Amino acid sequence: MTQPVVDRAAIAANYPRIAPYIRRTPVMAVNGADFGLPLPELQLKLELLQHSGSFKPRGAFTSLLAREIPKAGVVAASGGNHGAAVAYAAMVLQVPAKIFVPSIAAPMKIARIRGYGADLVVGGDRYADALAAGEAWLAQSGAMAIHAYDQPETLIGQGSVGLELEQQVPEIDTLLVAVGGGGLIGGIAAWYGGKVKVVAVEPEAAPTLHMALKAGHPVDAPAGGVAADSLAPKQVGGLMFPIAQKGVAASVLVTDDAIREAQKALWDKLRLVAEPGGAAAFAALLSGRYVPKQGEKIAVLVCGSNPTDLAFTA
Repeated sequence: MTQPVVDRAAIAANYPRIAPYIRRTPVMAVNGADFGLPLPELQLKLELLQHSGSFKPRGAFTSLLAREIPKAGVVAASGGNHGAAVAYAAMVLQVPAKIFVPSIAAPMKIARIRGYGADLVVGGDRYADALAAGEAWLAQSGAMAIHAYDQPETLIGQGSVGLELEQQVPEIDTLLVAVGGGGLIGGIAAWYGGKVKVVAVEPEAAPTLHMALKAGHPVDAPAGGVAADSLAPKQVGGLMFPIAQKGVAASVLVTDDAIREAQKALWDKLRLVAEPGGAAAFAALLSGRYVPKQGEKIAVLVCGSNPTDLAFTA
């Protein structure tokens, strides 16, 4: 079977297929001064309002609708959000799903997966452990694997975030995107093709893409920090890496403290409940790790709302 090409044409062709099943999430224009930023206007793409609490259903529905599903159903390994998205899509399309997550997965994400009716297995300390367990099940079950980030359908589906954002705010210069395995930023970079400055944001404790870009190829990276359940795979995806080399203009790292402050700011000013991974891109602006130029029109993707705890809302 020929592997689909991940590009703007594939993303545009796929969008009508998944559109009935996903939310076209809104963009909120806010005054940067509300957050102490020298920006007259800042655009926030609120993908945390997507089904299951993150952008992930876009890729999950793409896989389920574009591929032939065996009787054994689908299997996915996840830090939590991808598993919830696959479980949700499988529930909607009435497909059996088995989901593997590590012990660090947020209780809220585990509850979502169970609530969508998937067969859930919790074990191991990190995403890599869940992936290994999922691959072992795949070999014996005959189920179809839906990878969290290193699969063409996943990248094509996540690229629809860029498609929507371009339609909603076509005048932006720069888009800040949090990175874990790279499915989201890979799809977005494939959509924009260099027309917008796409900036990768990662925790200092999990600099997966940052290290890969420096090395010139995917390498093992630390997998820790406050956003470890969503932004800490062992390596960035091999499929997205050449796309990132061409389409990601900059890579910045943020501290765990900066991520927590971004969560708090989004709650205090906008009453948005973002998980650490969902707030990471905004943290780059608040902490000064990304400093906009005069007149630069900035958009930030707020991509997840399944936090481990809600201490920042107290």
